[in-house]
Amino acid sequence: MNLFKAVFSVSALTLLSRITGLVREQIGAALFGTSAMMDAFQIAFRIPNLLRRLFAEGAFSQAFVPLLAATRATEGDAATRDLVDAVATVLAWALVVTCALGILAAPGLVWLLASGFTPETEAAATAMTRWMFPYIGCMSLVALASGVLNTWKRFAIPAFTPVLLNLSVIAAALLGVPVLRRHGIEPVFALTLGVMVGGVLQLALQVPALARIGMLPRLGVTVGRLRAAWHHPGVRRILAKMAPALVGVSVAQLSLMINSQIASYLGVGAVSSLVYADRLMELPTALLGVALGVVLTPQLSAAKAQGDQAAYSGLLDWGLRLVLLLALPCAVALLLFAEPMVAVLFHRGAFDARAVHTTTLAVMGYGAGVIGLVGVKVAAPAYFAQQDMATPMRVAIVALVLTQLMNAAFILGAGMGVAALALSIGLAANANAVLLIAGLKRRGSYTPGAGWAGFALRVLLGCAVMGGWMWLLAQRIDWLALGRHEALRAGAMAAALGSSALIYFGVLRLAGVNLRNFMRKS
Repeated sequence: MNLFKAVFSVSALTLLSRITGLVREQIGAALFGTSAMMDAFQIAFRIPNLLRRLFAEGAFSQAFVPLLAATRATEGDAATRDLVDAVATVLAWALVVTCALGILAAPGLVWLLASGFTPETEAAATAMTRWMFPYIGCMSLVALASGVLNTWKRFAIPAFTPVLLNLSVIAAALLGVPVLRRHGIEPVFALTLGVMVGGVLQLALQVPALARIGMLPRLGVTVGRLRAAWHHPGVRRILAKMAPALVGVSVAQLSLMINSQIASYLGVGAVSSLVYADRLMELPTALLGVALGVVLTPQLSAAKAQGDQAAYSGLLDWGLRLVLLLALPCAVALLLFAEPMVAVLFHRGAFDARAVHTTTLAVMGYGAGVIGLVGVKVAAPAYFAQQDMATPMRVAIVALVLTQLMNAAFILGAGMGVAALALSIGLAANANAVLLIAGLKRRGSYTPGAGWAGFALRVLLGCAVMGGWMWLLAQRIDWLALGRHEALRAGAMAAALGSSALIYFGVLRLAGVNLRNFMRKS
C-alpha cells in the first residue's frame, strides 16, 4: 500500500468533510452570529463531542485499534472477529447506560462547561444537551466501525462519514429554522435536530461497509452474552489500556472544559468565536493530522507486532517530515492571513465586523500551535502502537498545566481576552509534540533520517517567502469592505490562497526539495 496515496485519499475526503463543515458554520453564523442562543447551542453540542473525543475517538480508539491490528497480524481474521463481537457487545450496553445518565445529568454538565451563562441561556443549553446526548452513542459505535475499517485499509467510509452530519445540520438550518420561527419556537433548536439525524446517518453508513468485509459485529442482547463478552481476554486488555489513555485524553478535554468556562465569563459571543476559529484551525489539523494518524496507527502497530524496528522508525520519520512540510505553511497562513479568511467565510448576516475581529484573534492564537496540534497526531500513535498509554498521559498533564498557566498570564496579565484561550492551547500543543518526539528518540524507538537540517531550512525559506506575499495581500486589500461584492471577494480569496501555494512549492522546488520522495512511501 502506498502510504502517500492513502493519506491523500483520506485527506481528500476529510477536505470534503471540512468544506461542508465550513458551510455549516457559515449558515449558522449568518443566521445567529455570535448571539447568546448560538453560545448555548455550541456548549450543548460540545458536551457530546467532548465525550466522543474522550471515549469513542479517544481512550477507546487508542486502546482498541492497536490491539485490533496486532491481533489480525498475529492471530488472523477469525480471532479478530471474536474480539470485535465482544468489544461491540460491551460497548453497546455501556452506551445505553451512559446516554440515560447523560440526559438526566444535563443541567450539571452545562454548568461544568459554562457556569457564566445567564439563566435563559443555561436553560436553552440544557434542553439542547438532552436532545443531542444520544449522539454520543451513535458516534461511539461509529468509532468502533472506523477502527475496524481502517485496520482493513478501508479508509474512505470513515473519512467520508462526518459529511453526513454537516449535511444534516445544513438541511435543518435551511428548512427547520424558518418553520420554528413561524411557530414561535427558538429557531436554534433546528440545529439540534440536524445533529441527531446526522448521528443516525453516520452509524447507518457503517453497516454495509462492515458487512462487505465480513466484520459486522454480532451484538449480544442477553445478559449471558454480555457476561461472556465481558470475560473475553481482549476486552480486559482494552479496558486495562483504556485507564491511562482515558486519563491522558481527559486532560486534553479538561483543558477545553476550562477554556469553555473562562469563555462563558468573557461576554456574549466568546464561546461562538472560539468555535468558529476552531473550525478554521481544524482544516490543517484534520486534513493532515487526522489523515496521518488514521493511516499510520495500524501500520505502526503491525510493524511493532512483527518486530520490524526499521520500518517503525521509517514510518514515523516520514510522517514527521510531512508534518513540517505541510503544517508549517498552514500555521503561517493562520497567523498572517486570518482576517481575510474569517471575513470571506463568515462576514455576512448576523456576523458583524466585531465578530470578525474577535474570531480573527482566536484564529491567530490557534495558528501559533498548528504544527504541534498536527505533530501530536503522529507522535502519540507511535506510543499507542507500543501499547504505551501512560507516557502520552503524563505529557498531556504537563500540557494542561502549561495551558492554564498561560491562560492566567495572557488573560489576567496581558488582558488578551478570547485570543488568549486559543493561543494557550496552541503553544501547549507545541510543547506536547516536542516532549513526545523527544521521548521516542530517548527510548530508541525513533531515529531521525539523514538530511533533516537541510530539509527544515528549505521549508522555512518557502514559508518566509509565502508569508511575505500573504501579509502584503492582507494589508493591501480591505476584505471587510469587499463583502459588498461576495463573488469578487471569494474569487480574490481563491486567487490569494492559490498563488500562495504556488509560491511555497515553487520555492521548495528551486531549493531542491524532492516532493516525489514523499509520494513513494509504502
